[in-house]
Amino acid sequence: MSAEKKAWPVGVGKRVLAEVDSTNAEAMRVARQLDQPTWILGLRQTAGRGRRGRAWSDPEGNFAATLVMQPMEPVEQVALRSFVAALALHDALEAAGVGAGLALKWPNDVLLSGGKLAGILLESSGVGTASAHLAVGIGVNLAHAPDAAEGAAFAPVSLREVAGISLSPEAFLELLAPAYAAREAQFRADGFAPIRADWLSRAARLGEVITARTGTEEITGRFETVDAAGHLVLSEREKRHAIPAADVFFQRAADASGD
Repeated sequence: MSAEKKAWPVGVGKRVLAEVDSTNAEAMRVARQLDQPTWILGLRQTAGRGRRGRAWSDPEGNFAATLVMQPMEPVEQVALRSFVAALALHDALEAAGVGAGLALKWPNDVLLSGGKLAGILLESSGVGTASAHLAVGIGVNLAHAPDAAEGAAFAPVSLREVAGISLSPEAFLELLAPAYAAREAQFRADGFAPIRADWLSRAARLGEVITARTGTEEITGRFETVDAAGHLVLSEREKRHAIPAADVFFQRAADASGD
């Protein structure tokens, strides 16, 4: 399938590195030198990482990139860009020709046919100050699905193996950058409400019973919504839980596409 390509966004830079330890780490190293939002693409990433310090495996041909920017907003607002990034990923994958089977999993994953296709990691420095920078790190299994990490909620899948679509990291960035720019413009103009509504319309297992593990407790309840702060809201008997951070597990892992 051919990908629908849009123009590279105006006012956004691009750096392509043959090898890097971590695109998020590189973003923070160079952030003060940049005068515009900039994508940093690593064709080989040797020390990628995911949420809570977990390792992120990057076999050759997979996508590892970070958008570094300076949003100058309260930390609560900055954190909502995980939803902006998730929608941009969904948009870019649709532009690449992916049809059914895509779903967004709270807080920061993209699923394809029930497996983990992509993840997002936000890291910041000095949020709310004159030196505030945000790194929006994105990893996508374009060509290969790495081995599942111990305790992972979902087995990794790849775009090539599941959807039969072959894209180079550079080609995928050409789709993702304009998709992110469009969602960022929406977020800045209209706030979180339309982003939240669009995210919920693509959410995996909305209305179903899921489990959230926070590190200190495990909560099982009906996935009711995501609130205005981006928290996962679960209903458990007479209780409603608004959960700011957790690992989420589905009750029937074999079918988690959310469609």
